[in-house]
Amino acid sequence: MSKTSAMAAALVAFSALAGSAGAQTLNLAVGAPVTSLDPHYHALSPNYAVADMLFDSLTSFDARGRLIPRLAESWRPVSEDTWEFKLRPGVRFHNGSALTAEDVAFTVERVPTVPNSPSTYGIYTRAIRSVEVVDPVTVRMRTDGPYPLLPTDLAQIEMLDRETHSGASTDDFNSTKVAIGTGPFRVVSYRSGDRIEYARNDEYFGDRPAWSRVNYRMITNDAGRTAALLAGDVDFIDQVPTSDIERMRREGRVQLSEADGLRLIFLFLDHGREGSSPFVTGPDGQPLPRNPLKDLRVRQALSMAIDRPAITGRVMEGAAAPTGQFLSPGLYSFVPGLEPPAVDLDRARRLLAEAGYPQGFRITLHGPNDRYMNDARIIQAIGQMWTRIGVRTQVEAQPWAAYIARAGRHDYSAGLVGWGISSAEATSPLRSLLATITPARGWGGSNRGAYSNPALDAKLSEALRTLDDGQRERVLQDATRMAVDDVGIIPIHIQKNIWAMRRGLRHDARADELTRAQDVRPVAP
Repeated sequence: MSKTSAMAAALVAFSALAGSAGAQTLNLAVGAPVTSLDPHYHALSPNYAVADMLFDSLTSFDARGRLIPRLAESWRPVSEDTWEFKLRPGVRFHNGSALTAEDVAFTVERVPTVPNSPSTYGIYTRAIRSVEVVDPVTVRMRTDGPYPLLPTDLAQIEMLDRETHSGASTDDFNSTKVAIGTGPFRVVSYRSGDRIEYARNDEYFGDRPAWSRVNYRMITNDAGRTAALLAGDVDFIDQVPTSDIERMRREGRVQLSEADGLRLIFLFLDHGREGSSPFVTGPDGQPLPRNPLKDLRVRQALSMAIDRPAITGRVMEGAAAPTGQFLSPGLYSFVPGLEPPAVDLDRARRLLAEAGYPQGFRITLHGPNDRYMNDARIIQAIGQMWTRIGVRTQVEAQPWAAYIARAGRHDYSAGLVGWGISSAEATSPLRSLLATITPARGWGGSNRGAYSNPALDAKLSEALRTLDDGQRERVLQDATRMAVDDVGIIPIHIQKNIWAMRRGLRHDARADELTRAQDVRPVAP
């Protein structure tokens, strides 16, 4: 063979090899920056997504938000206040250490002690009073009375190795020195705010990922992320801007992956003031002696004036689904048949007149302009809809930091907020958004309207004491109906999660918004 022929053959072989290697590398880009590789430092969805590639939790959620086994093969209550978890045998950390019940006990102890955490994972271990190591694969956790949510809460807690991680700081994780888990990928490098490089863990106990290498880039600019996909610089992106959705649908080189999400967009109303509400006046601007939002008929009128399909179709451009409750269909404790009220402007006006406001009133609707998908446009649309029934609405959109600080002080009469439901069941919004504000119990932490309904609180307490899943679901459905019938908040829509990818890939779209490389695979030839 001539030297030229040999070189040509080598080039062909190299090209084939490069193509094969390229097929095993996934380049993806996400829209939100990752703030740490320490899985217990900052409870933030982007952090949890990358941690879920490196580490594993005892339990987990499937793509629809249903609880499934992970490091724990099984779990059961052995008494009213004790849960027992059986670990999957033979699991090893990336450094070869075996996973044991001692590691579970260490992890539970570490979670609430991580220093300087801007948003602690401690809420998910708060119910645990003690941990007993029964044997290397059996652990028991004692709670303060019956607590059915413990297996759900532990889906948020990634397990660490006592030997490797004792005394490890968040900086040690971010340097990648101790970024060692049991997960489907190992970390190769981490550049804060830029990218994470992963390599496949070929010893993983679960399904083998399709990719030997992953470049996990952070491109926070919407236009830049879309451009990177269309240019072929990346294979996969999340957070597709609504303005690009239709163009992407027509683009032959890419395809979309969509799922109804867990993020509820809703309005809170001022339930806390009996007298005048700060941003409500009479139809001519005069002070009102009482707060009209305390009247159920007024709240019903405001809800039925909102054209949810118009918002999801025109404002959200199909990237949301109208809702009259807190969860997507198919999730545990979703209430079949509980639909959003149909738009009925005439009935809304009659309800206002029955409540003593035949000429309506004035209100300011507040909201953020930089937090949720099209948030400022949503409140503008709702303001116009309310005005049509005689509730003349001024809209004020603000930067998130300023807005949420005032909302947390209950400064507003009405406002738009979102809730990313972490546990995929109704206890999450009921406990945080609608329960009477009770700091000692951790209730009402995001109850911006100061809503209080003792009957609802009693139902929620009953649910939190009920260990049987079927019975608890029925109690939660009753509580949801109660909250919706009383218009404790006004649900608007549930955001859809939308990803885009090059042709030739398939993706298991997740309700929880997580962007993980193990959910992306090449299409089989």
